[in-house]
Amino acid sequence: MYFPYVRGRQYELLALRELVINNLLGDYVTPIIEPVKLSPTLVNVMAEFIKFNHPVSIIRNPAVGTFMSDWKGVQEQTKEAGYKQRFSDQYEDSAIIKSLIMQKNAKPLLDFWNKRGVNKADLLVINTDRDYLDLYESAFGAVVPRYALMPDESVFRRKVRHHKVLLDDKFEKQDRNADYQEIDDEFFSDDHLYYEEDGFVGFSDYSVVGNEYLESGFAPYAVAIHIVYFAEDKTLRIRHFVSDSNEDITNPALKFYEAVSKLAKWYYGTDPHPVDMTVGLKIFLQHYEQQSYPGLGTVKKLSLMHHLELMGKYLSGV
Repeated sequence: MYFPYVRGRQYELLALRELVINNLLGDYVTPIIEPVKLSPTLVNVMAEFIKFNHPVSIIRNPAVGTFMSDWKGVQEQTKEAGYKQRFSDQYEDSAIIKSLIMQKNAKPLLDFWNKRGVNKADLLVINTDRDYLDLYESAFGAVVPRYALMPDESVFRRKVRHHKVLLDDKFEKQDRNADYQEIDDEFFSDDHLYYEEDGFVGFSDYSVVGNEYLESGFAPYAVAIHIVYFAEDKTLRIRHFVSDSNEDITNPALKFYEAVSKLAKWYYGTDPHPVDMTVGLKIFLQHYEQQSYPGLGTVKKLSLMHHLELMGKYLSGV
């Protein structure tokens, strides 16, 4: 099982929406969403996963963004009140995996769920802070959660023994997009090959986005497209396609065309093709052929879609 961990930013949510409604995730990919705000896009994406009965993990106590303050600050008779009600109603559906991060507010959330009759065996739990491993042990000593995410570190292996999912940030984020020109092709992951023999029931990463969370974006000097592909030894590698006109922030459309032209040259110029076709990759190539610019958010969305569809195909044996 693969559990791609994404934040609930607009482009990430839209990527998941397109994947689920087009049945591109497969049976072995369960996304984890850490909501960053209480938004209509979030509840609409939840509705699509419910409609297609595809499991998705939604973290109820996110550690980043404004979701928690949004939730507490909702005023009656507002559109936000409607989002809150829809979220609450949808959160009870069997397609939504109730999930939490072991952190300061985890115990009151567990106590609340316990009073509501929520079975701990149905939960997905994220352990990344060793200071809360004792709380994890006391909370789940008698009943093991459905999935327990953790890094591959000895202190976590000693405390988390069952239903373990390996969580690791595979994306080597550079300070600037232009820096990817220095390392245009690099190793990404082999967890999909070894997680079972290492005692895990699944593996998780932050896809081609990385764990770092920034509240707001900024106009980049360079545009970078990140495409994962399988090497001959079935390890996963990542290739970076970067624009050339990177002296200032002007003309992002030109920067995108420079980057996507390199992607097209790599794909079409390699025989056999270096990676299986996906919807995300197909749309990138269409933008190249039409010389159109979809916007920076869509560039990130398509790279994410490509990665998750590719993993779904691999795990389904397609």
